[in-house]
Amino acid sequence: MKNQLKLGIPKGSLEEATISLFRQAGWDIRSQSRNYFPRINDPEISCALVRSQEMPLYVGQGSLDLGLTGLDWIMESGIAVEEVCDLLYSKSSDNPCRWVLVVPENSPIDKIEDLQGKTIATELVSFTRRYLAERDIECQVEFSWGATEAKAVEGLVDAVVEITETGSTIRAHGLRIVCDLLETHTRLISNKKALTDPWKKTKIEQIALLLKASLQARRKVALKMNAPHTRLDSIIDLLPSLHAPTVSQLSDTGWVALETVVDGHLVRDLIPQLRAEGAEGILEYDLRKIV
Repeated sequence: MKNQLKLGIPKGSLEEATISLFRQAGWDIRSQSRNYFPRINDPEISCALVRSQEMPLYVGQGSLDLGLTGLDWIMESGIAVEEVCDLLYSKSSDNPCRWVLVVPENSPIDKIEDLQGKTIATELVSFTRRYLAERDIECQVEFSWGATEAKAVEGLVDAVVEITETGSTIRAHGLRIVCDLLETHTRLISNKKALTDPWKKTKIEQIALLLKASLQARRKVALKMNAPHTRLDSIIDLLPSLHAPTVSQLSDTGWVALETVVDGHLVRDLIPQLRAEGAEGILEYDLRKIV
């Protein structure tokens, strides 16, 4: 039987972003209506859609060799998996997802210690219980099936532990954040036994390399431009790069071509500065991978 790696794709909020990242990395994954086994353009990989919350279970027990899930669900499960690499693609790096302690605006709870004897609702039950136990705080932690914030709004519980990016939705419901409990992001995880198989280990390393290369490329852009020799030094001084800009002589001996890779968020300020220094024919283009 031909070697095949079993890959778990997170079903739900991460599904589209995951498929997009794999496509950029070179794997075309296509979900099929009412089918939990997407097609992929690699005969060495089979895919299954699995909820992020359950991914550590199926990877840990070996039903899957590899999968993507959040750090929060790895910690919640307590199951031993190998964390292959971080994949910071699900949320903005400026606003990472955080699990926070939330209370009504008028609540007397101002710090974590004020939870003594209170009731909390959350989906992240095991982690929350451990977090509180480590701080000698005794309170009741209930599993929430959804609409967790509403339980605090309606006074059904004293507090909730909920995930947020910016906190704007929490504030819009008349709630406030007391403190952060956990910052989370997507991770590529593997079954430990799979990494002892030379073929699977090589395949996993290939996937990790290309996913990380694709993510790195999303944060960068390439710039090309022409510059007069007389302004070359001042233009190079403006250009951040991975190492140093590539400089090529043009047929017009008074001009050179420059090419470099820069952080995408710098470009809006950088291009006017380059133009003011005499650069011409400035081109910006997206990258697919950086290794």
